[in-house]
Amino acid sequence: MLNPFLSIIIPAHNEEQRLPRTLEQIFAFLQTQEYQAEVLIVENGSRDRTYEIAQSFALQNPNCHLLQAPTPGKGLAVKQGMLAANGEYRFMCDADLSMPIAEVNRFIPPQLENFDIAIASREAPGAIRYNEPEYRHLGGRAVNLMIRTLALPGLNDTQCGFKCFHALAAKELFPHQTLNNFSFDIELLVAARRRGYRIREIPIPWYFNADTKLNPVRDALHMALDILAIHRNAWRGWYDAED
Repeated sequence: MLNPFLSIIIPAHNEEQRLPRTLEQIFAFLQTQEYQAEVLIVENGSRDRTYEIAQSFALQNPNCHLLQAPTPGKGLAVKQGMLAANGEYRFMCDADLSMPIAEVNRFIPPQLENFDIAIASREAPGAIRYNEPEYRHLGGRAVNLMIRTLALPGLNDTQCGFKCFHALAAKELFPHQTLNNFSFDIELLVAARRRGYRIREIPIPWYFNADTKLNPVRDALHMALDILAIHRNAWRGWYDAED
């Protein structure tokens, strides 16, 4: 499929348990849509049967493609998928599908117009969180306060794993991505703002998954250090558009 309307990029690291159900839901949904779509699964450094499961789906579905990143890192996997995609709109999608896949239509035309990047938000007015422990919510709000203060003022939730990029924005922004971990989307959004891209927040229903790979303490510390680095790099003009 050379020119699909939508590309869905799924980073997949040790996802043998969750990936089959997620792919089944995505392909069932796409079969009901009028637009053409492709799914790119980016397996990176898994120690389980993630690659074999993804390969099976790719063999059964001509619009499903399997890529491999050399090392773990969600940012690395998303970057590789975004740059390999062919869609006019390119949607990154967490393998746990904590946002129902039908919501994807709210991130693309005709439901959404006049944007370059649309990000899912668990905090924007109208969003609903289901079953999230209070300590996780409070921890996330603390991290977001730091993000809003030092990097992205005005955005309620930059870390939800569902984001849609117009192809032109993806092609310009992802080659400049330097972070390969969970902080990569902060860096991308900072670069997008510095280059004048239009960012829209979309409130979503979001379901907490207790099987999350995030470590609240360790990953929050790493993210805090990354935010400081992004703030410093932005001050130095690293993310500005080239003259």
